[in-house]
Amino acid sequence: MTIVYLIRHSKPLKVNNDLNCDDLQMQNEKTCLSIEGEELAQKKLETINDVDILFSSNYVRAIQTAKYLTLNNDLEVNVVSDLGERRFGISSWNEKPENFERKQFTDEDYKIGSGESQKEVRERMYNAIMNIIDKNNDKKIAIVSHATAISYFLRKWCDVSVVDDKLKYSFNGKVLLHGFLDYCDIFKLEFDNDNNLINVEIL
Repeated sequence: MTIVYLIRHSKPLKVNNDLNCDDLQMQNEKTCLSIEGEELAQKKLETINDVDILFSSNYVRAIQTAKYLTLNNDLEVNVVSDLGERRFGISSWNEKPENFERKQFTDEDYKIGSGESQKEVRERMYNAIMNIIDKNNDKKIAIVSHATAISYFLRKWCDVSVVDDKLKYSFNGKVLLHGFLDYCDIFKLEFDNDNNLINVEIL
């Protein structure tokens, strides 16, 4: 059996990018953790001490979160860009349409500009993670990624609905989450020897 700990990055630092010449995507990728985020990552991830191999998206906040898994484990952080967050495909936040997230949730093909749709994010994440599992069967794998990317990936197996204006994720009739992913939330996924997902829980 292969175990995957799928982890959302910790709390980022709030910054003002008004004078930043980087495009919006680069600004997003460079965002680092706040002091509170560093403390939260250390507290949450010190409970995972049996990881064999560690992966992270290429975003700074994800790598900074992943480093806390190296404290109790002799690991290096393997950076995989396909584990990154959904790309908006716009040059400024003012270009993001109203109710963008809801539209993308209800229509898996909806996207703006050169950005990614729900379906494209899910397939990118699925291919990246299944490739990692294929090469690391019977190991315990930690992967640090992002809220939307993780949410779309889980829809490969989970029933997802909106209840009381909150997302409700269920796997085989068991409710995993009723709300939104919090910083450093950890999903534990168990795959059998044929790489079929047999159980999911949130730690």
